Amino acid sequence: MKHKVCLKRFFDKSTKQVKVGLTVLLLSFVVAPSQAQQARVVWKTNAEPLGEMAKIRTQIRPPKFASREFPITDYGAVEGGKTLNTAAFSKAIAACNKRGGGRVVVPVGSWLTGAIHLMSNVNLHLADSAKIVFSPDPKDYPIVFTRWEGMELMNYSALIYAYGQENIAITGNGTLDGGADRTTWWSWNAGRPSKQVKARTLLHEYNHHKKDARTRIFGDSSYLRPNFIQPYNCKNILISGVKMINSPMWNVNPVLCENVTIDRVTIIAHGPNTDGVDPESCKNVLISNCYFDTGDDCIAIKSGRDEDGRTIGRPAENHIIENCIMKDGHGGVVIGSEISGGARNIFAINCSMDSPNLDRILRLKTSSSRGGVIENVFMKDVKVGTYRDAAVTCNMFYEQPGNFMPTIRNIWVENLDVEKGGDFGLFVKAYKASPVQHLKMVNCNIRGVKTPMQTDYITNAEFKSVVINGKLARAPESVK
Repeated sequence: MKHKVCLKRFFDKSTKQVKVGLTVLLLSFVVAPSQAQQARVVWKTNAEPLGEMAKIRTQIRPPKFASREFPITDYGAVEGGKTLNTAAFSKAIAACNKRGGGRVVVPVGSWLTGAIHLMSNVNLHLADSAKIVFSPDPKDYPIVFTRWEGMELMNYSALIYAYGQENIAITGNGTLDGGADRTTWWSWNAGRPSKQVKARTLLHEYNHHKKDARTRIFGDSSYLRPNFIQPYNCKNILISGVKMINSPMWNVNPVLCENVTIDRVTIIAHGPNTDGVDPESCKNVLISNCYFDTGDDCIAIKSGRDEDGRTIGRPAENHIIENCIMKDGHGGVVIGSEISGGARNIFAINCSMDSPNLDRILRLKTSSSRGGVIENVFMKDVKVGTYRDAAVTCNMFYEQPGNFMPTIRNIWVENLDVEKGGDFGLFVKAYKASPVQHLKMVNCNIRGVKTPMQTDYITNAEFKSVVINGKLARAPESVK
């Protein structure tokens, strides 16, 4: 089974003039999107995206489970946070799976464990006030096939991991404590250079040279942190009710999955790269009623970095984000940067955001090393207290350039209300050979920004009742 690649460098050239060499200039003529690629239906009224969203919603159904229960205490688990219960979790999950499924129940108390690997038809259910505390010892996480910032490799298992399973869930009103702090997992990305730089650079090289992913073996002394929850190549997934704190890295990272529901989840983590929910190359995803207070993007939709993403060629598609609260984070709703497989049909409805540390409201970030098509993005009814950088950003110069021209088209933002803006209302940085196409903003009110708009290559932009700093704003003129 092939999968994909991602690597993040946390610098953003969005506010700098990027100078592109002769090779990339020539490239812009050679690999610009064809006319056939551009011939896509464009939404004319908001009834069209709302209708598409309604159809997608009917395809997303949470899994159901048998009424059988398998308390972890029946399999040797010891409460108190001092005894490692990895084996007890494993035995309870295996028994539940063998019997045809049900709930593996975590009772009230504190339960220390290493990696938990879910199996088909198993609902890991936390009782109210139950807490699973994950060991900070890397030895408690076996080497598995996984992704690290979108790149395929053999590395530490996610804290909760599943591969090739169906009908799995994590539910209840308990807490999942990833056990990370600045003396453990987070220290691996501290300092300049950090401990992870050497392995990260090597993984980039493996990706670029298309090295067999199962021979990309990392783990011990590589300092590539595991993600918190990662179902990989799974179907019918539910994560509901739990509170997640102190993740080593990304919190919820379904990869190549289908039919995913993430509902009423609270995510709090302020370590490096502690994104909230990062679906990668997934289809039919619902993220609803969640709270994000993160050290990186709140929601970042992805589909692979560079060679791995293009080889696998699985887009992120049919995602609904609704009724969510975003506090701190680099971005509220983000698409990219690991987006080489493309993204389409992304809907964000009725969300609220408010933090001076929240950089952007809607952020599309890609580059010509990524390529891929980002299209059909609809955001509606979003209220914002304050943000720092830009309300809406389309940036094709995130990280270094390459040989694969990206495409961004059919983006609609409606009823965006901002009390106090940051540097920009709208920011667009695109290629002349691939301008942002059909960006539409309707009934938007953005107050207190330093620069209303900064755009370069854009075509067929449309504004209706867009007010920035108290003045009616005109759409940027088409520049080809």
